[in-house]
This record gives sequence, C-alpha cells and structure tokens, in this order.
Amino acid sequence: MKSVGFIPLRAGSKGIPGKNKKKLLGRPLFCWTLGEAIASNLDEIYVYTDDADILSFIEKEYHWTTKVKAIKRSDASATDTASTELAMMEFVNSIDSAFDLFCLLQATSPFTTAVDINNCLDAVANGENYDSALTVVNSHRFTWHADGTPKNYDIFNRPRRQDFEGLLIENGACYVTTDSALRESQNRISGNIATVPMPEDSLTEIDSLTDWKIVEELLASRLKMKKQSNRITHLILDVDGVFTDGCIYYGADGELMKKFDMRDGMGLEILRQYGVEVMVMTSEDSQIVASRMKKLKIKDVYLGVKDKYSLLSRIVTDKNLSFSNIAYIGDDVNDMANICAAGWSFTPANATQPIKNHADVILQNNSAEGAIREATEFIIKYNNRYESL
Repeated sequence: MKSVGFIPLRAGSKGIPGKNKKKLLGRPLFCWTLGEAIASNLDEIYVYTDDADILSFIEKEYHWTTKVKAIKRSDASATDTASTELAMMEFVNSIDSAFDLFCLLQATSPFTTAVDINNCLDAVANGENYDSALTVVNSHRFTWHADGTPKNYDIFNRPRRQDFEGLLIENGACYVTTDSALRESQNRISGNIATVPMPEDSLTEIDSLTDWKIVEELLASRLKMKKQSNRITHLILDVDGVFTDGCIYYGADGELMKKFDMRDGMGLEILRQYGVEVMVMTSEDSQIVASRMKKLKIKDVYLGVKDKYSLLSRIVTDKNLSFSNIAYIGDDVNDMANICAAGWSFTPANATQPIKNHADVILQNNSAEGAIREATEFIIKYNNRYESL
C-alpha cells in the first residue's frame, strides 16, 4: 500500500513573515515536520510551495534521500484566501504517481513525530474500515458557550481531573485519507474517521510570535529529555566559532585565512586514542576547513550543512547510536537543536548567549584558544568515570 506525504508551504505568511523558513531552534520550521516524515513509513514526501528559497534549500539539503520531492505550487493555490484543500486537489490532479494513502502534514505543528505519522497511516491501512484519520489531543479544559452556559460539565458537580474524560481537540498536525475518499470528498478527512492521540504539548500550533516562543521552549525541553547517562562514543564539532575564533580573513580572491589552535588538534588526537570518533559538520563549504581537517586526519567532515539536526539524526540512525552517545560543540543558533539533543553539549566561553542558555557545559576557554582541548579532557575524564561504575 503506497503512501505519500504532502507538506504545503506558502511564501506569503502574514502573521510571521517568512514563517516556514524562519529558524526554530536553529533549523527552518518546515524541517521539523519534513525530517520526521522522512523517518516515517511514508513512501514519498512532497513539499508543495511557491517559495523559491525553500525549493532550492530542499534540493541542496535533502539530496541524500529519494523520498523527498519539492514541487512549485501555483500562485492561485498560494493566496491568503486559498484553502489547503485547493492545494491538495491541485497537487493530486497534477502528479502521475498513483497512491493508496494521502498524508497531509502541517509545518506549523513541529511536535509531529514519525511515530505519530505511522499511527495515522496504520489506523487507516490496518484499522477497522476507516477511511481517514486525524491527530487529536485529549484536553481536560472546561469549555463554555458565549451565553455563559457550560458545554462539557455540570458546574454544580465539577469533576476531578482524574475522573474527567475531557475533550478530543484537533491539533492540526497530521491527516491521513484514502485516495478514493479524498477524490470523492475533496477534503482532508471524510467517511469513517479514526482519531489518533498526540501529547498535550502538541496542541500549540504556530500562528503568532507568542506561539513561536512557547513552541521553541517546549521543543527544546523535549529534545533534552533524550539525554541519558551513557559512554560518549562520538564527538561532533562545528567549525567557525569552535575550531576558529569566528573571524574570516578575506582578500581580493576570496577567503584567505582562518585561525586554528594547535592545542585543539592535539586534544582530538588524544581523544581518538581513547576510542572516541571525531566528526565535523559546518554550514560553510570552505577549502581551508577541508584542508585543516585532512591535516587533523578527521575523515567524517560534512561541509555546507544547513540543517544540522537532520544530519545528526541520520548519523545516530545509520551508526545505530543513541543521542546520549554524542557530545557536540557549537557556538551559534544553527547549532541549537543539536546542543539540546546531544547527550553532552559544550560551547566556548565566547559563544552566543542563546547557546549558552542551553549547553550543558560552558567552557572556560574561548574558541581557537583551547576550548576544544578543554572539552576533550572533560570527555576523557567522564568516560573513565562512567566505565569504572
């Protein structure tokens, strides 16, 4: 049974300009949903957008998977008044590929996980004759009519929370429908509908800057819950602002120099002798960096990476690791998600304040002044202490 995911994105967001590509914990908003869609059982994922920047970003960042395809949507389906259903039917009628299940995913719900997507797919594919499914949150809030009368409880017999069934509220995250039901109803859900529960924090959708702040804090807390006590097997480092002092020296022909600290290189060499693999990921695509990493004999070097959390997740999956096996060193907002998710996170003394707010360890040394060497010594001591337990 073939299933396709559909993520509609508009360039013309009014509430938060450029919302879909605005960085949430250091990665574009839509990447949170797209990354989980890739990890799910969906066979193909289509990003449907009128934003040229997003189309280009997907081509550069997601070349490693055949599941993702970016398609230019029409201007008519991307207006303020156009419905999501209009975009859905425009897309369905334009593609040649046949499918059995259609999954609508909303980028404004970044709490959606691969498990949630799979649960919706399973509810329709393997459920009790369901035509569609949607994600919901069980809310224990008491609701009221505008005329001052209660909707869902007796004011003279107020139930205790543990005795109150609550209400199922649509959270706007994930919708699955069969091909036949979609074409007949031209609606995201129809027929016999299954409800698939998600955690209470997923009820917050991003429509305003207030929502954005709330979601960012909740998402950071969720990532940090992955941390466990475990041996550190891999150290992953950013480059500019970690290996270097963050300065780039330019000449008429382009980039000329970056400053590195020899003590950091020695620290990484010693760390590898203790069985810890060293990897580098940076958003810059620099020949100087490539040359320096070759000199340091670091084999796993990822240049030009804009979505660092997506790469980190792939490394964890491909190498059969846990996030708790990872130590990460970063200094700026594009490292934020990795700083939150890694088992141990470090940041130099001269890093940006948002990163300092989330890092496990703020190093005493500045970047390019022994910060990496300090982190390697911490890791060696930590692993020795962990292994002696």
